[in-house]
Amino acid sequence: MKRLFYCDHHEIPLPPGHRFPVRKYRLIRDLLTADGCFDFREAPLADPGVIAAAHDPDYVTQFLEGSLPPSSVRRIGFPWSEGLVRRTLASVGGTLAATREAFEHGWGGTLAGGTHHAFYGEGSGYCVFNDFAIAIVSLRAAGLIRKAAIIDLDVHQGDGTAQMFEGDPNVLTFSMHGAKNFPFRKQRSRIDVELADGTADAEYLDTLALWLPRIFEFAPDVVFFQSGVDALAEDTLGRLALTHDGLRRRDELVLGACRTYGAPVVLTLGGGYASPIELTANAHANTFRTAAALWEIAESARQFARKS
Repeated sequence: MKRLFYCDHHEIPLPPGHRFPVRKYRLIRDLLTADGCFDFREAPLADPGVIAAAHDPDYVTQFLEGSLPPSSVRRIGFPWSEGLVRRTLASVGGTLAATREAFEHGWGGTLAGGTHHAFYGEGSGYCVFNDFAIAIVSLRAAGLIRKAAIIDLDVHQGDGTAQMFEGDPNVLTFSMHGAKNFPFRKQRSRIDVELADGTADAEYLDTLALWLPRIFEFAPDVVFFQSGVDALAEDTLGRLALTHDGLRRRDELVLGACRTYGAPVVLTLGGGYASPIELTANAHANTFRTAAALWEIAESARQFARKS
């Protein structure tokens, strides 16, 4: 069974009416547990020193100690708590663990992460630390990679990731997002593809298929896939019009390209704010189901070839 990492057991105390859909994380795990195809592991807490290798050490310390200025806490969007610290460390730890899985088995997954709005010295948009940056810096320190690609298909631009790697020629940041959606001050990714409000399946998939070859021409040693599902038509913050089938075909395009190219791929969550939230949870679960099916087909083909 495929191993997946989770951190939803670390609760974040949120005030009544808070917009963040914290309930979706446990819903996703419940859906995938019912499939009986996945082995769930608690995400380990990330070492603060590993986080500080990618972020401003002062910012890391202030967050962990609860001494951030009120304006910085407001920009993150969560009230500070010890529960938030544990959940944040586990979210990063899940991405790091999934990265190790990817290098061993071809792909790894975490039911969290994708925190692409976090900048070097501050958090933003429900993102405290940038798990992609932390993982890439960690892989480089271990001598495991030279080049990395981030495929970000959340409906909101991965602005923190874009800024953190803007001057780095060995990291390709690809963000395909709503042109008029948050963040309203965009950063510069290596490749930014902006979509009009109301973009539906056919145009979305044609556009993605057009750009994917550019990513693999870069020859990355690892791919991080931010698989936000807020492009779903029912999403309250998305402003695009994808169906569940469109999202499934999106995932097949990205993950199939990774399989064909042979790059380890790390699969993280991202945004999703549908009403009801069960629609979001189902869309996220389908992404992991798609990955498992693709790699199972590939493994079956390899075994058949050996016997032939």
